[in-house]
Amino acid sequence: MAVDLGMKVLIVDDYQTMLRVLKSLLRQLKFNCIDAASNGAEALQKLRQDAYGLVISDWDMAPVNGLELLCEVRADKTLQHLPFIIITGESTTERMIQAKQAGVSNYIIKPFTAETLRTKLVGVLGDF
Repeated sequence: MAVDLGMKVLIVDDYQTMLRVLKSLLRQLKFNCIDAASNGAEALQKLRQDAYGLVISDWDMAPVNGLELLCEVRADKTLQHLPFIIITGESTTERMIQAKQAGVSNYIIKPFTAETLRTKLVGVLGDF
């Protein structure tokens, strides 16, 4: 089954620059329906109001960080199967374990390239 590049993707980061970079990289990869949230609380509200096919979230944000957002998504019966990729600047084993235990679909360490993002997306969504 082909990946629907028209699916709605929610990107979550508290830095506008990172949101612009992510949006640009996703557009390069032919995703064309990209929405953004500046923190986990805003993201959760959007996820409960609209249908998304993927979430890509930064870990370090306030008031609700990416891991807390992931836990909320996995606890919500209507959202729990949503593919979720978390991005972080810290590549500690402890963080990776925390994310895996919370049910993350994949994990990206900053800085990353368009090719790294594509590889992680293929791992979650399948080839496109």
